[in-house]
Amino acid sequence: MSGASGVAQRAGQRARGSSFNAAMRILPRPRREAMFEIYSFCRAVDDIADEAGPREARRKALAQWRRDIDALYCRSGIRHSTREGLEGLNQAIRAFSLRREDFCAVIDGMEMDVETDIRAPDFATLDLYCDRVASAVGRLSVRAFGILQEEGQDLAHHLGRALQLTNILRDLDEDAEMGRLYLPREDLRAARIEENEPRKVLANPALDLACASTVARAKAHFAKAQEIMARCSRECVRAPRIMADVYSAILTRLEKRGFAPPRPRIRAPRHRILLAILRYGLL
Repeated sequence: MSGASGVAQRAGQRARGSSFNAAMRILPRPRREAMFEIYSFCRAVDDIADEAGPREARRKALAQWRRDIDALYCRSGIRHSTREGLEGLNQAIRAFSLRREDFCAVIDGMEMDVETDIRAPDFATLDLYCDRVASAVGRLSVRAFGILQEEGQDLAHHLGRALQLTNILRDLDEDAEMGRLYLPREDLRAARIEENEPRKVLANPALDLACASTVARAKAHFAKAQEIMARCSRECVRAPRIMADVYSAILTRLEKRGFAPPRPRIRAPRHRILLAILRYGLL
């Protein structure tokens, strides 16, 4: 097993052992399998962006993924066969009319991490990053869920950003170890934090103030996502409701814990996952 196919298959194995599985396993099998293919692709390119080593090698690996995605599409439509390892993704694309531009947007987002270590981006750059690495995944996912186009695009926009902003707050220390800091520059300046070196920022006494605005934005996106899901068929939004419940619980725990060091790792409460599955998956 080697190359893109091997990476995708390893990512798929991790998907089935992750909390992602809790939300996706309630889906009908064709939709569930499509979501695992989407997840596997995203994990594979994310691993490339995060791995240590020369940037050029990571650029080439992402460029290969772009060629692999392009190879699944042709002028007459989507090919019915491809090289070993991507057959499942090919089937998902055909079954749910997944768009090439959304796959490419995810790769674009990973390239942002490869080109340079992102440190205190401005609002516009952070929003573009969130759109590529999270909302583009949402745009792929809502097609697999079967959500109507207009509502689906809006849900992908808001829930994707809510989840990504929560991840940014949860992973501050992990990102700092890689030399990255995704808190927006404007919020740091408003808190009178002038530096952008990750470890110095995370040790600053004003960090709670700087993070408060990101917490508020994430909450606003969660609220908007809930409004959208309330207008959708309950059958179509069972999985995204579980994801929203679990991640909003993480955000609540992050806010309660605060952001001053030490920052114990916050994980999704297991009982919250089970309650969400019961509420949206079984009842």
